[in-house]
Amino acid sequence: MQRRSFMNLTASAATALAFHPLARVSEQAQKTPVVYPDPSVEVIDARFAKYKVGNAAVERLYTGTRWAEGPVWFGDGRYLLFSDIPNNRMLRWLEDTGEVSVFRGPSNYSNGNFRDRQGRLLTCEHDSRRVTRTEHDGTVTVLMDNYQGKKLNAPNDLVVDSGGAIWFSDPGYGIMSNYEGHKAPFEVPANVYRLDPKTHEATVVASDMDKPNGLCFSPDEKLLYIVDTGVPKHPADPHQIRVYDVVDGVRLKNGRMFVDMSPGNSDGIRCDVDGNIWSAAGWAGENYNGVHVFAPDATLIGKIHLPESCANLCFGGAKKNRLFMAASQSLYAVYVGTEGAQVP
Repeated sequence: MQRRSFMNLTASAATALAFHPLARVSEQAQKTPVVYPDPSVEVIDARFAKYKVGNAAVERLYTGTRWAEGPVWFGDGRYLLFSDIPNNRMLRWLEDTGEVSVFRGPSNYSNGNFRDRQGRLLTCEHDSRRVTRTEHDGTVTVLMDNYQGKKLNAPNDLVVDSGGAIWFSDPGYGIMSNYEGHKAPFEVPANVYRLDPKTHEATVVASDMDKPNGLCFSPDEKLLYIVDTGVPKHPADPHQIRVYDVVDGVRLKNGRMFVDMSPGNSDGIRCDVDGNIWSAAGWAGENYNGVHVFAPDATLIGKIHLPESCANLCFGGAKKNRLFMAASQSLYAVYVGTEGAQVP
């Protein structure tokens, strides 16, 4: 994204980019000293050792959300955007000052965020039941709000491939209660879609999950990983992260379980340049909450322990080697010894 484009974005409509300071890192972040190496970053398999930076600690950058979600890095502006779904707002954390402000409020109960190949913000909105794009001048374009004439449920998370196509999940959490959207009946199944922004054609690429949620590509985009956060029908059934082969860049086949996250669950996921899957983890107690890291062969190789359930994460920073974690009421970060595979 060019500097001029960023300047256009920062000068956009006040409703989209209002600057309301909330807190500085020194006021609300946890300040207890950490002895290196940080025991919160746990090496389980020797392969993870190179990803743990010995003199880097897990930092709490902000606290004050009700359910933090959808972090996305803007390197050209040196800031991170993330959603606070129940508070119906998007927040912005500034790297140079640590200050957090309201980026957009109301946000239509935004959830997942990503950037397209032109550096524009893409957002899944629960309340409006749509996927939108924020243009460089701050105007908002609706990319998709229905499928075959029926309303989407409540788009949740999304990712963009190298050709510009948008892949997103639509589990419907935003219409299941009035806490993260508004209660409404389902009109379509809980699907994963591929949207071509040039032709505006949308296709269902996966329909074999109860609640498809976070998703990410392998570095070569030959695999697509998708989290199913649905409640298993039987107690012994797995809490799956699934993986699919990507065929011709347009469809999926051979869906199968990648890992079982039981007794907890995943939510958002990201892939690093080595093909490891960094998965948000929660809902199973203090020794489980945080981020679980899996090698391409599905072996659990490391954990980042957090005091809260983690919902989503992304890589960012100047060198793409800082992991940002949206976890319940707080935003955390830690430097790691790898880079994100997809960081615009």
